[in-house]
Amino acid sequence: MTFFAAINTTGIEPEVGPPAPDRIISGQPTFRTWNAEETAQGIYAGVWEATPGKWRIVYDEWEFCHILSGLSVITEDDGQARMVKPGDSFVLKPGFKGTWEVLETTRKEYVIHLPPQAS
Repeated sequence: MTFFAAINTTGIEPEVGPPAPDRIISGQPTFRTWNAEETAQGIYAGVWEATPGKWRIVYDEWEFCHILSGLSVITEDDGQARMVKPGDSFVLKPGFKGTWEVLETTRKEYVIHLPPQAS
């Protein structure tokens, strides 16, 4: 067993699809996700890409993002908008609600931690 996991999309078939139809605000965004790491504890890591469009986002999970390419605007429900571009890193915390608008096809590395399931 190795304890080192490279985030590499080579040989991984991406999951492809749009946001949920009821969340799309404009455009026809399509996602491609290369999930390179997944654990039973609800940790996911990989690469995500989206084509232009705008959709509603609601986070129950914690997500670290590092933008590799493209340009997007993430806007919280309170109206605070942030443009994200290559080199930017940030965390979206549980409870975040707003929109994600891709202006130029955007690719990011991500690490997601899902909350434990209530029993």
